[in-house]
Amino acid sequence: MKSNFKMEMSFPVRLIATGFFSGYSVFAPGTAGTAVALVIYCVLPPLGLLAWSVGLGVLFGVAVYASSEGERVWGKDPGYVVIDEFVGFFATLFMLAPSIGLGVAGFFLFRALDILKPPPARQSEGLPGGWGIVMDDLIVGIYGNLILRAALWIW
Repeated sequence: MKSNFKMEMSFPVRLIATGFFSGYSVFAPGTAGTAVALVIYCVLPPLGLLAWSVGLGVLFGVAVYASSEGERVWGKDPGYVVIDEFVGFFATLFMLAPSIGLGVAGFFLFRALDILKPPPARQSEGLPGGWGIVMDDLIVGIYGNLILRAALWIW
């Protein structure tokens, strides 16, 4: 006999998937998750290329797993899952000089791009499980990074 019971996820996975529970925000959980990522960014020491690359790669892998678990428990692309916002936000600021001003600019740019979801970000949401949840934010984060770099170059 097949059961419709969905297993709950462990506390650490829930903590990660919900971006330290910011995904439970009743108002704009994606923005709340990105705000938590901004706070983390502001307290991180300056990182070199290797640390940024390894950190973002590990965060991506953890986010895909945690997002898949969130989808398994809560259904397709659940609003509680905001770890994908962390990936996109950190991709937006990847290897840029650390500053609070740049962090705030990256926050607003990432949120705007995440809402607009220019191609192929929107299409990547069709990927299975956590891949679809995280890839659109990674793509948007790459766009944001390129826009910030262009703006800094022009400035």
